[in-house]
Amino acid sequence: MKEQRAIVEAFKNVEFPLRKAALATVVKVRGSSYRSPGARMLITDDGKWIGSISGGCLEGDALRKARQVMQDKKPLTVTYDTREESNQNLGIGLGCNGVIDVLIEPADPADESNAVRLFENLLHIKEPLALATVFSSPHLTGEKLLITADKEKRATFSEAGLNELVTSDLLKVFETQRSEAKEYVVGDKRFEVFIELIQPAVSLIIFGGGFDARPVSQLAKSLGWQVMVTDECVAHIAPVFFPTADKLSLCQRDFIDRDFDITPYTACVLMSHNYEYDLDVLKKLLGSPTPYIGILGPRKRFDKMTEEFGTQGITLTHHDLHRIHSPIGLDIGAEAPDEIAVSIIAEIQGKFANRSGGFLKYRNAPIHQRDQKSDQVFKQVYLASPHESKSANR
Repeated sequence: MKEQRAIVEAFKNVEFPLRKAALATVVKVRGSSYRSPGARMLITDDGKWIGSISGGCLEGDALRKARQVMQDKKPLTVTYDTREESNQNLGIGLGCNGVIDVLIEPADPADESNAVRLFENLLHIKEPLALATVFSSPHLTGEKLLITADKEKRATFSEAGLNELVTSDLLKVFETQRSEAKEYVVGDKRFEVFIELIQPAVSLIIFGGGFDARPVSQLAKSLGWQVMVTDECVAHIAPVFFPTADKLSLCQRDFIDRDFDITPYTACVLMSHNYEYDLDVLKKLLGSPTPYIGILGPRKRFDKMTEEFGTQGITLTHHDLHRIHSPIGLDIGAEAPDEIAVSIIAEIQGKFANRSGGFLKYRNAPIHQRDQKSDQVFKQVYLASPHESKSANR
C-alpha cells in the first residue's frame, strides 16, 4: 500500500494541465522478473516517475510508451520479453528470463474514474476488496470491476457477459487470496484480465515507549506501515521520541481494546520491559484478530506468562502459539537497538508474507510464487481470509 499511497500523493502534486500523467501496472509475468504482478508506477511527461515496474531496466521504455498513451488518451498494454541476452527493442541486455506485460493507462485528473483516483479511494479501506482490470481486449482495455466480499460492486465492465464470468472469479479470490492474470472468452471475443486482492495497509502497535522502541517505529514507518505507540508513562511517548508515528497514546492497559482498532492487518509488539504490563496486554490481545504478537525478552519470560495463564484458567490455543513470537525477531545476531529493530520488522514482514526468513540462496523454489504449469508469476496473500478473521476473533 506504500507504493499506491506515494503514487496518489505524487498525482496530487502534478501541475495539471501543464503536465500529463499515466499509470503503469505489471499485469502478467511469465518466468522471472524483478517485480511481481500488481507493481505500479506513475509517470509524468517530464520524465519523472514514482514507484517501479522493474529494477530500472523497463522504466525508460515505459516512459516512451507512456507519452503515447498520454497523447492518445487510450490505454496500451506493452509486452517485454527479457529472455534474450540482448533485447534489441530496448537496446540493453536484461537477462531477467521473463515475459512481462505492462498496462499503461492515462491518468487524466478530469476523469474521476481514472486508475489513480480509484486507488485514492482505496487507501483507507478496512476490509479487502477484489479488483479486475482488462489488459487485453479489442475495446475494453483499462476497464475495471471492483467488488467487496459482500458482493457489492463499486465498478463494472461495459461487457455484461464478461462481468458475469469475472465476478465469479473475483469472489473466489477472497478465499484463494491469489492475484493473477486470467483469460476469458465471451462469444467470439477473447479477454485477458488481471485479478488482484487489494488489502488494507499493515499497521503496527508498539506497547512500550522505551528507547529501543524508537528505531522499531522509524523502520516500520519507512515501509509505509501505520505506526502507533502506547505506554502508561507519559514521559515515554513524547513526540520528540517518535516523530514519524501516526499515533501516540497514553493508554492504561485495561482500555487497549477501547482505544485501538486491532484488525487482522495489525501487528502488535510488546516491549515495555515491564512483566506485569506485558502480561496484561497479552491477555487483552488474545481476544483480538491480530495475526502477530511479538514479545521482547527471553523465552523463560514467556514461559512464566504461560504458567501464570494456566493458574488463571487461560489456555493458549494452537492458533495463539502460532501468532505469538517470543523471543521476538529473526535470528540475525542483533545486539544494538537498531539491529534488533531490523530483526523485529523483518520477522513481521515474513509473517505477513508467510515466509520464515533465511538466506534466499538456500531457497529451493523461485523467489516469487509461480504456477508450475503456465510458469506465470502470481502474488499470494496468506493473512486474513474471511474465515480465518472470524474464527480468530473470539
